[in-house]
Amino acid sequence: MSLARVSTFAFSGIEAVPVEVQVQLSPGLPQFALVGLADKAVGESRERVRAALTGLGLSLPAKRVLVNLAPADLAKEGSHYDLPIALALMAAMDVLPREELAGFAALGELSLDGAVLPVAGVLPAALKASERGLGLICPAPQGGEAAWAGRGEVLATPDLPALLNHFRGLQVLAPPAPPALDAAAWQGPCLSEVKGQESAKRALEIAAAGGHNLLMLGPPGAGKSMLAARLPGLLPPLTPGEALELSLIHSVAGLLRGGALLTRPPFRDPHHSASQAALIGGGNRGKPGEISLAHHGVLFLDEWPEFPRPALEALRQPMETGRAVIARANAHVAYPARFQCVAAMNPCRCGHLGDAPRECARAPRCGEDYLDKLSGPLIDRMDLVIEVQAVPAAELARAPRGEPTAPIAARVTEARARQRSRYGADGPRHNAAADGAALEATVSLERPARQLLEQAAERMGLSARGFVRTMRVSRTIADLAGSASVGRAHVAEALAYRFRRPLRKAA
Repeated sequence: MSLARVSTFAFSGIEAVPVEVQVQLSPGLPQFALVGLADKAVGESRERVRAALTGLGLSLPAKRVLVNLAPADLAKEGSHYDLPIALALMAAMDVLPREELAGFAALGELSLDGAVLPVAGVLPAALKASERGLGLICPAPQGGEAAWAGRGEVLATPDLPALLNHFRGLQVLAPPAPPALDAAAWQGPCLSEVKGQESAKRALEIAAAGGHNLLMLGPPGAGKSMLAARLPGLLPPLTPGEALELSLIHSVAGLLRGGALLTRPPFRDPHHSASQAALIGGGNRGKPGEISLAHHGVLFLDEWPEFPRPALEALRQPMETGRAVIARANAHVAYPARFQCVAAMNPCRCGHLGDAPRECARAPRCGEDYLDKLSGPLIDRMDLVIEVQAVPAAELARAPRGEPTAPIAARVTEARARQRSRYGADGPRHNAAADGAALEATVSLERPARQLLEQAAERMGLSARGFVRTMRVSRTIADLAGSASVGRAHVAEALAYRFRRPLRKAA
């Protein structure tokens, strides 16, 4: 009887959970059995491993092969178990040295010819392997990703023969180097291409400076999508900690390419037909949704009322907590989801409410019905609500190019620097993430500003959430102005962006 063990990982959210692959060869009728609560992809690894070993010139011994994935009560999902199963099997057959394999964890999918194919989750696996004092064996294209762990040997192998020759001393797999963590300059569209819309550009700058949620309401073709697409260019690059956290999510989702960490805030714009599981996360494997893939970045929801109502209502909790918690009967997974929500919508279904020659016969009732597709608590979470009016064709032809992205981004970076200095390294990363205690401790409202805010809260019927969010926006406007305290003018501008009933009737 022969027994061999190889370490690998399962994934719960962005956490890698240690799994031990145990292979036993024992006398009996030839059989290849796999146990340990494996899903269909893991069960199919038997045929991939068998074919890959055949490509090496090896055949399974005429014995009973039992593969156990421990712990047995943890669900195993994905194709990354192919490589550790093959390595443990070769160790049990005395083809590979067990002592050397004991110092490594492994993950990778096998093709039928023995090539090692990329899989999801290499980055969190590398971090967990380093934490446990193990090296990592992974696919060659993901060697740079694994090298970010910083400790432990990384063997990035293109195929099984190369790995076998490495352990036999016939060749050496060169250790991969992590790609440079340099934030590339913004290469996307420039704000100068948006002609007119100065008030909308101002709201966009405030949203970028404080990480605030933004709702744009206006007719088709007014420039709402153009403005949203240019918001990522205003945001500062991610800090190393933020880049690692975001890259962990994308690695688990299988979206990290080239082994490089993401250094720019992401921009996700799902179609309005997206399901609740696609938006929030979930499915059979509990994968991260769009809100988690937009962590530390922008989630743009175009045609906002056209999204399924349950999906929109599911946004409410993550918008407050910054986490997406996916609860299933057999799993409880949480993903970070601190995103900036930017939404755009038409004033009504036809989009021409207020344009007498083009509006439908149900106006203005159609606008109220269309807005009623969004719940009050959801709209209350939007820090800035603006109307984006269509720019006349004559003005479009004559208007000069506006201010480019670079100088606006510089102002946003300065405002963010003031916020980091105010809240400290362990505090909120921007004003939108500051809770009530942080605001009370750091926001200095001048007396006229406080009086205006209190009066407006009573007259406008602001909720407690709306009151706090108005304070946050006021603080951001003051940061853009370089003011240490929040003045009356800053509060007045913030109040102008709150959603009010007259806007609903006009819509």
